[in-house]
Amino acid sequence: MSNLTKSIPADERKMLRKAFWRSFTLYAAVSPAKQGASGFCYSLMPFINKFYKNDEEGKKAALTRSMSYFNTTITCSTFIMGLVASMEKKNSEQKDFDASSINAVKSSLMGPLAGIGDSIFWGVLRVIAAGIAVGLGASGNVLAPIVFLLLFNIPSILVKYYGTFLGYKLGSEYIQKVYASGLMNILTKAASIVGLIMVGGMTASMVTFNSTYELTMKGESVLNLQNMLDQIFVGIVPLGLTLLCYYLLKKKNISITVLIIGVIILSILLSLLGIA
Repeated sequence: MSNLTKSIPADERKMLRKAFWRSFTLYAAVSPAKQGASGFCYSLMPFINKFYKNDEEGKKAALTRSMSYFNTTITCSTFIMGLVASMEKKNSEQKDFDASSINAVKSSLMGPLAGIGDSIFWGVLRVIAAGIAVGLGASGNVLAPIVFLLLFNIPSILVKYYGTFLGYKLGSEYIQKVYASGLMNILTKAASIVGLIMVGGMTASMVTFNSTYELTMKGESVLNLQNMLDQIFVGIVPLGLTLLCYYLLKKKNISITVLIIGVIILSILLSLLGIA
């Protein structure tokens, strides 16, 4: 791994270390609409300030890109940060660079890395560390909590640290090859499709509507609203609500806060009316 860090210029290694330390604030200010976007932007600011030092418009655009939705396993987040930083560097150097590819690649990596990171670090490493610590604790060893923290955090922090450099190094080499082969447009489109699939999956799993309304006549059910909706299109209400919120957000410039409050009020009203 020392060769990995040494192959990067000293000033960029310094910025990567700053990004690593700043990444611990990734989820310090979480919002439903942005998740860890503010922490992601804060981590990348050393790069943005350097690469766009003499380009205020470019800096504003880069900061805006960094404030887009971001959510993945914390341990894997620095790999994406390093990759995005290398793409921002290329964007600042090349006028014909497709800036939209930055967020497309970023969005396409969040889901897969979250799946890998959650499985390895939360599903395996944490369980193993807890099992060893519980055994020590059961025998009366007062160091059990410390052992757990060390066993879990040392591998996680090492992966997180070197992941920053790996993402930056691979990103630089990868972008050069992609541009040389003329595959950037294909890459951008493919990454955008993966990102949309991830958003669609999140919508299907996180936005739900289950109606309890049922019309009866003479003690017999003649209309079950949920069954009728499912026959038309399963998940039609969550999909419609999501598209409506997107329309209000993008076309009518309604703030996220207003939309959240509106959805909460609508949910309460539907519950009080016995509809859902």
